[in-house]
Amino acid sequence: MSLPTGIILAGGQARRMGGGDKGLLAIGDRTMLDHVIERLAPQVAELALNANGDETRFAEFGLPVLADPVAGYAGPLAGVLAGLDWASGREVANIVTAAADTPFLPTDLVTRLLDAAVDQGRQIAIASTATGLHPTFGLWPVALRDDLRTALSAGVRKVVDWTDRHGVARAEFPVGEFDPFFNVNTPEDLDRAQGLLGSA
Repeated sequence: MSLPTGIILAGGQARRMGGGDKGLLAIGDRTMLDHVIERLAPQVAELALNANGDETRFAEFGLPVLADPVAGYAGPLAGVLAGLDWASGREVANIVTAAADTPFLPTDLVTRLLDAAVDQGRQIAIASTATGLHPTFGLWPVALRDDLRTALSAGVRKVVDWTDRHGVARAEFPVGEFDPFFNVNTPEDLDRAQGLLGSA
């Protein structure tokens, strides 16, 4: 089985951080996006970034930047669709998404998602821990992109509202000292991420 394409979701509005791009905030001597790329890139065939607005602000990363194909802020499903549209011309069956504000994401994310999909007989797989589902970390089949486009056009915004129509495999991840899907939403979270950097 060929590796999926990786899509980093960075299209959020970061309201609790006062706006801007959370992925460009520094943790240690590198940006949060650098940490995400370092962990996700070895797991996928290639990477792209879902973000809106002036794409030149991400030029240093050397990744294709994919804007939401849906007008207005439509949430993470719009980023998933952007990734599916991009991957549709690249002869891959699936994409895997990861959020740009999760600097400690699992280094076995893709393997566990693929295994869960096969073992549970589902096309879609989503990461799960004891704290619940993490729907921005998922395996998404390119074959469902038109179905997703139709759902978004009909006003669907919550990930689970769409995935529940198709059935979802849960890829379970252990929680050690902290949840590997810990995401930076507030200045306090950023401080915590700085403290976790040495132990992640």
